[in-house]
Amino acid sequence: MAMEALGRLVDVCVGAAPVDLSTAAVTGKRVALKGSGGLTIVVFKGAGTAGDDPTFTLKQHTANTGGTTSNLAVIDHYYLKSATTLAGTETWSKVTQTAAATIADPGGAGTSAESQQIIVIEVDAAQLSDGYTHVSLDCADVGTNAQLGAILYLRRDLLVERAPAALAASL
Repeated sequence: MAMEALGRLVDVCVGAAPVDLSTAAVTGKRVALKGSGGLTIVVFKGAGTAGDDPTFTLKQHTANTGGTTSNLAVIDHYYLKSATTLAGTETWSKVTQTAAATIADPGGAGTSAESQQIIVIEVDAAQLSDGYTHVSLDCADVGTNAQLGAILYLRRDLLVERAPAALAASL
């Protein structure tokens, strides 16, 4: 029997449950990078209205709650699938930018709101500043028109392999 990835290579955690990104800013849940080599952040969003382009901000924290929070300006590239209607036939595009904590209007051109998108951001645990242990991804309020979105965290390169039912909480 083949070994499964969950518990051996990855752990899946919620960053933000599916929500209308126009109702308010979305504060991503914090996830600990202890016990993992890094984090793959997956954003999945529906199409919205022109001008309601999302902005995502990567943050680092010294604790699960409270503590110190600061922007984590390490996003120098991300991967994107974008189409009016995602059909599963799209290929990944690598989007490069000057290292920053934010991605504004993923894919550029002021038209990301009108597309369904999958955005993938990679964060290595070694990129956190000294004393910081947790990461989160926030999404600013996109405007007044409905646009659904969700954020998943994939803790990767787990240092200790466990059966999925025995994985420690990701806080």
